[in-house]
Amino acid sequence: MKKIILLLSLLIIANSTFSQKKPYVIYNSKGKKVSYQKMKKTLQKQDIILFGELHNNPISHWLQYEVTSDLHKTRKLILGAEMFEADNQEFLNDYVTKNISYPELDSLARLWSNYKTDYAPLVDFAKAHQLQFIATNIPRRYANLVYKKGFNSLDSLSTKDKEWIAPLPISFDSELPTYKKILEEMGDHGSPELVKAQAMKDATMAHFILNNYKKGSLFLHYNGAYHSDYYEGILWYLKKEKEDFKYVTISTVSQDEVDKLLKTNYGKADFIICVDSDMTTTY
Repeated sequence: MKKIILLLSLLIIANSTFSQKKPYVIYNSKGKKVSYQKMKKTLQKQDIILFGELHNNPISHWLQYEVTSDLHKTRKLILGAEMFEADNQEFLNDYVTKNISYPELDSLARLWSNYKTDYAPLVDFAKAHQLQFIATNIPRRYANLVYKKGFNSLDSLSTKDKEWIAPLPISFDSELPTYKKILEEMGDHGSPELVKAQAMKDATMAHFILNNYKKGSLFLHYNGAYHSDYYEGILWYLKKEKEDFKYVTISTVSQDEVDKLLKTNYGKADFIICVDSDMTTTY
């Protein structure tokens, strides 16, 4: 991780020195610039944080690590991520508690292809500090089942299999703007079942976040920005169960110019990390 942070630091310095362009700027929901320190001060006071990333964006991953490291100094953390499916929790536990090696984790769990560069630093942080790391996502085979046949297809799962998904039946609002946008963006390839599969992922992540939350702790969850943008997705399900918790969302966007947040990106989250579109990607 130190090598990744050093590389990013050099990239940021080089970017600033030669082009006078900032690689990223943090904004609040209304498009006002916010310092990292001010954002951190707010984050320290929460119960649950949803950190929305662009999966291939190095600034997202770097700041996830920085936020995690900084919050760990003052709060008892529980970490969790979309990038791990719930039925892989045992393997993740064994790795974090040093009962299995990375090669064993890699062979047992369904790790994302960019795990080594983007998520290993976070999991290794949990391992180094003996923090819980929760696999929150629905196993993809069940999400695919919903995509093909709808919610009712999950009713036939065994009691054991249902342990890896949100309790059925889940609430579902097809009129939520982010779900409607999925259909618009997918065009002829979109379907009501595709949106239901997205909702099933959101509901399952919310379920495992709340199921593993402990009073007095701060649950820091890493997920694709679309799963929590505009205070919908995961957050919609969280609030249905625990309205009184303190929640904060972070999103990541990419723009050609970062000195002014585009109006289309207003309101995506409490804090919006605006990254220069020239920034290199991790894949």
